[in-house]
Amino acid sequence: MAMDSVGDPETLGGVPKARRINLLVLAYAALIALAVLTVLVVARYGNAYAARPMISIALQPFVKGNFPPEPWSGPVHSPNHKPPAAAPAPDTGAPPAAKTGNASRAIYAGKALVADPALIEQTKEGPLPRIADDGRKPMDAYAPPVAATGGKHRIAIVMTGLGLSEKATAAAIRALPPAVTLAFAPQASDVQAQVNAARQAGHEVLLQVPMEAYDTANNDTGPHTLRAGLGEDANNARLSWALTRFTGYTGITNLMGARFLATRENVSPVMTFLSRRGLMFYDDGSAASSRAAEAAGVAGTAFVQGAFTIDTIANPADIDRALSNLEMRARSDGRAAATATLLPATVERLANWAKGLSSRGFVLVPASAIVAEAKQ
Repeated sequence: MAMDSVGDPETLGGVPKARRINLLVLAYAALIALAVLTVLVVARYGNAYAARPMISIALQPFVKGNFPPEPWSGPVHSPNHKPPAAAPAPDTGAPPAAKTGNASRAIYAGKALVADPALIEQTKEGPLPRIADDGRKPMDAYAPPVAATGGKHRIAIVMTGLGLSEKATAAAIRALPPAVTLAFAPQASDVQAQVNAARQAGHEVLLQVPMEAYDTANNDTGPHTLRAGLGEDANNARLSWALTRFTGYTGITNLMGARFLATRENVSPVMTFLSRRGLMFYDDGSAASSRAAEAAGVAGTAFVQGAFTIDTIANPADIDRALSNLEMRARSDGRAAATATLLPATVERLANWAKGLSSRGFVLVPASAIVAEAKQ
């Protein structure tokens, strides 16, 4: 009988089919009842997990080829501010940056001069450039030597924005031809060590001085900005602060400044100050109504005019097109200068462009070499 029950399709394991169906119905009914009971409990007493904190992770996109931005951690200097002692700088082959301002002898980064006590006036703010007693000027002493160009047209490129990102600055120093002039922001942290590295690699160095723009709400360049209508003494004090941030530069260039550069009353005292200190001025070309050239001529200040910024549209095709336009200008005038920004695409295109420059009849030179040629 047991064998017959196992083989009978109406039974399974001795359990009649009808009884199995009833058991399944009861099981489903129990599950439904449990679900209804859960809903009622949550409705009455709330969700047990509702009060627990939730964790969310924000993912930041990274674009290949861009340098990761680094937050500026340097101090905001004021006339009476004494910055804390800096951590030891990486070994660049140059003497420690903190000692350049109080040098008792000439200091070099590799073969490049970065500080000479004869060219420094010690002030409470720091080392201020001056013309040496023997007549030597900082713009001449700190300028890289330039070989004979063999009749080739001279082109100068000034790259701005150096110093604010140590990683991007180091990459530019490595990748760019030594003849590219590098302009450093005075607000940069540990800027002297980075300047030393640039000088050791053969680059000429300029100082970017913040000047008032028209749209100050969106272009705030800090408390030491030279401002229209502020007065000669106040602006000279701000200029002196910027000039004492580091040593080894041949002159200054404007950071912003469309409003400030628009009138002779603002610009003339700056040009007189620079002339008396033996420094040059590079106008980056961003201010269409700049009166810098006129004021420099009256004051006898060494001056270079940038034609335009090559990476206003920062993509490779537009940068290459701007560099071609710069070559045309240099061929027409015998020399030309332009401004660049510290961007990965600009560094890459400039390095590539410079490789074939000589074969096209041009030579890349520091900005100070354009000044020297203009004087001839």
